[in-house]
Amino acid sequence: MDSTGFLQLYSDAALTSLSFFWKALWAFILGYIVSSMIQVFVTRDRMQQAMGSAGKSSVALGTFFGFISSSCSFAALSTTKSLFKKGAGLVPSLAFMLASTNLVIELGIIIAVFLSWQFVVGEYVGGILLILFAWLFVSLTKHRKLERKARKRLRQQDDDGQDSDQEFDWKDKIQSWDGWQQVARKYWMEWGMVWKDVTVGFTIAGIISAFVPSSFFQTLFIGAGQGANPGFFALLENIIVGPIAAFLTFIGSMGNIPLAAILYNNGVSFGGIMAFIFSDLVVFPVIRVNAKYYGWKMAFYILAILFASLVATSLVLHYGFSAFNLLPPSSQSPQSTERFAIDYTFFLNLAFLAISGGLLWLSRQKSAHSHHHHHGGGRNRVEQVLLWLAIASYVWLAGGVLVHFVR
Repeated sequence: MDSTGFLQLYSDAALTSLSFFWKALWAFILGYIVSSMIQVFVTRDRMQQAMGSAGKSSVALGTFFGFISSSCSFAALSTTKSLFKKGAGLVPSLAFMLASTNLVIELGIIIAVFLSWQFVVGEYVGGILLILFAWLFVSLTKHRKLERKARKRLRQQDDDGQDSDQEFDWKDKIQSWDGWQQVARKYWMEWGMVWKDVTVGFTIAGIISAFVPSSFFQTLFIGAGQGANPGFFALLENIIVGPIAAFLTFIGSMGNIPLAAILYNNGVSFGGIMAFIFSDLVVFPVIRVNAKYYGWKMAFYILAILFASLVATSLVLHYGFSAFNLLPPSSQSPQSTERFAIDYTFFLNLAFLAISGGLLWLSRQKSAHSHHHHHGGGRNRVEQVLLWLAIASYVWLAGGVLVHFVR
């Protein structure tokens, strides 16, 4: 490849990354506004009191509370640890963690923007299946000793000071100025937790889209580009390789969606793409945080349960959709050359950017109750790596835009 060809691909990669983000911006804002409202107007104490052993009602409550506490992976890990420490059963705790990272409104909106309705349905149905399979696999394994050791380890650790919230009447809070200030602060906290993942994820998506040929995906994913319904072993390989690819990128689910769209555009099977999307809780940073909370044995046990669950879920989804003739068609359509059109996306982005500006102003006003939560748990090194990758991404994007205008 000569220098001219490289510069063209470099420019295309940067503009594709920026266009991906522009396309999804209004959906991010809408999703985080809804998520912030739900988190502010619900207390955690009632969750802890309601989630006991692995009975039907406890698992259902863990799933429901996870849904209304939608958050990034690291925040979900922190809250799950708090619930488990307070006495919630292992299965309800896992149900909460899986629901809070998969059954989330903002993720469904982003999937709808980049993929198709089948993937949205697959995300929510799959989120329920993940919980059911995790429940099944935990019940089939001898985990009591590991669970007791994990609880003992947590009791020996210092309290993180975030295990409870003050009780309140949500009807009064939703009508108060202070309540909406908390929503505004939570909204910007959500962005603070994910901006590095989103930046790196969208940048990598643009690089892969421009520099990686379709032949690579056909080699990595058996049967890619050869139809929507490959044979069983090809599908199983796709489902296993999907989490491995996610493991190597270690980007959160929100940043992985444009990468999932690239896999779809290169003909990867529906089951393989769903496995890739479900893999945000089996990446190394998450394993490392779990190890700090519960110890390495328990962390690997949770990893095995989640990996087996996502493989089983992806298989059931693929063949279930196939049985009802609902599989999305195998797509290898090229990206649109008009990246920043004056269309509905443009006006939606302007409207939601204005709303974000209002929330920024509201978050900076003095409040009677200011809450500053730090989602910790041993992820400083990971955050530092992501920070430097995000800075490198901005440099890369700026260089690509400059190349586009000076060539």
